Amino acid sequence: MTKTILFNLTNSELEKFVTDMGQPKFRAKQISEWLSRGAPDFASMKNLPANLRNDLDACAQTLPLRVVRRLQSADGQTTKFLLELNDCEQIECVLMRTSYGNSVCVSSQAGCAMGCRFCASTLLGLKRNLTVNEIFAQILVAQWELRTDNFADRPIRPNGDANNNDVSHIVVMGTGEPLQNTQNVIGFIERANHEMGIGWRRITVSTCGIVPGIDELVAWGRPINLAISLHAPNDELRRKIMPIANKYSIREIMDAAWRFTDLHNRQLMIEYILLGDADGNPVNTTTECAEQLVEIVRGKNCMVNLIPWNAVSERDWTSPSGNAVHRFQDILIKNGVHTRIRRERGTDIGSACGQLRISG
Repeated sequence: MTKTILFNLTNSELEKFVTDMGQPKFRAKQISEWLSRGAPDFASMKNLPANLRNDLDACAQTLPLRVVRRLQSADGQTTKFLLELNDCEQIECVLMRTSYGNSVCVSSQAGCAMGCRFCASTLLGLKRNLTVNEIFAQILVAQWELRTDNFADRPIRPNGDANNNDVSHIVVMGTGEPLQNTQNVIGFIERANHEMGIGWRRITVSTCGIVPGIDELVAWGRPINLAISLHAPNDELRRKIMPIANKYSIREIMDAAWRFTDLHNRQLMIEYILLGDADGNPVNTTTECAEQLVEIVRGKNCMVNLIPWNAVSERDWTSPSGNAVHRFQDILIKNGVHTRIRRERGTDIGSACGQLRISG
């Protein structure tokens, strides 16, 4: 029997659903409130009669996805969720508890077609785009976790905010290329802003460089943050590690990115994974690469995120030494480029940059 996904119903459809079960209309509002909190099942809906919860469980489900597995990092600050969609496709999302708030990294596709040669997410190819509801439900899974976790002794944030129970930041950097699913990603962001009050400036979309998608964001006009997964400072090298470089040149991508950031006076984020080959020789971390990267961003309002490669067993790369990373960073800094070395979270549970994958 196919169960009705109540989260996918409009208010009037939900009201009809419960009245068709012989229930009063006000039950629809109660259920809707639980759905907006991310209730994973009907047993959680304590203000509903037990017999109604049982009846609902037999014919319906709450969200358009369910948690298959939950992994917690050793420091307790990062949680990765393996989620199963209704068609049995699987995705992952990551909750990161930080000093500035609770950030959730969401997936926009089941699988990925980009084929980046350092990343786990693309290993099984693209399955399909996610709907607005499927992306939004990932935020609710994280929100439910925050409101039911056992970290009561978690320290108060430096800004004095003792309420650690709300998602405050969103990054669309999980499995998939967001700008191959632009309209659903935009719909999700609009909903997160409207229904959860998450400000535009606390939402970041990361792309490998889908130029038409960036232009769609320009036309959309919301002042979110944009991140470009660049990972190489010239087209020849980029084509070797990122197949999308065969379609869009760095110049085309950066011109589109500057159009977006100039519109909103926002700082562009450049993501740059630092790679060594199987023998430990530098791939994109040479002095020449650093100098070429400087020329791309010189005088622009941007920040370069340097990311030492996170191990993926199926990929034949190595991570550069700490000295090599800092030498690369020093060249950028000496040339006036705002840069930082990203602190990776959740590497012990496979939730760091490049490590997300569909469960095979």
